[in-house]
Amino acid sequence: MQAHEIESIISERLEGSEVHAQSDGRHAQAVVICEQFAGLSPVKRQQMVYACVNEYLLNDTLHALSLKTYTPEQWKALNS
Repeated sequence: MQAHEIESIISERLEGSEVHAQSDGRHAQAVVICEQFAGLSPVKRQQMVYACVNEYLLNDTLHALSLKTYTPEQWKALNS
């Protein structure tokens, strides 16, 4: 699965999210920025994102996805 496909799937299913992904076709890394993450634990955030791509993990279209999740405020602070 290509990076642009992962970005599209997550951004369509997780309203208001911004997604930056890299992929070698089977293993991917993604940074997901979403206001919905506010107040949630890192595990809950990852569960939200994995719910978006679970079918692709189950059918082995995507073998592994490593995630970093941020609220827009956290992302802005990290990149300023």
